Amino acid sequence: MTISVRLNPEVKARLDHLADITGRAKSYYLIELILTGLEDLEDFYLADSTMERISKG
Repeated sequence: MTISVRLNPEVKARLDHLADITGRAKSYYLIELILTGLEDLEDFYLADSTMERISKG
């Protein structure tokens, strides 16, 4: 699947720099960020949803 996102110039420059100094593709880091962030969001929202159900009985 292809997804397009707009990055502000500062974020793009940081990503470019990281990719340049490590020799990895920018897509590698974007995928890592998405996976890590998605896991964190899932943990948060699933915990929040569970707490809401518990508080409602």
